[in-house]
Amino acid sequence: MNWIELTSEDQLDVIFEKSKEKPQVIFKHSTRCSISAMAKGRLERSLAPENADFYFLDLIAHRNLSNKISTTFQVFHESPQILLIRNGECTYDESHGSISMDEIAEQVSA
Repeated sequence: MNWIELTSEDQLDVIFEKSKEKPQVIFKHSTRCSISAMAKGRLERSLAPENADFYFLDLIAHRNLSNKISTTFQVFHESPQILLIRNGECTYDESHGSISMDEIAEQVSA
């Protein structure tokens, strides 16, 4: 898994623009949560679709950025959480034990 570390609000503008060309995936991870660690491990052991960019947000270190994501893409904050951004909108989100690379790949290809 080749994560792009998400650490600044400027990157949200990049994600918004890039999502017009190909899907952008954001994984919001809590370093203090065992469920989040489990979800991250499952993602990293899976083959990610090549036609999407994958961003990793440490929401403990960047809580303000996590809040900005919630308002920008109009999603309720959860942790762990996966968001699929397409054409500037969140078209898919999932959280906790429901996070699955197979489902992400299906959504990316849709």
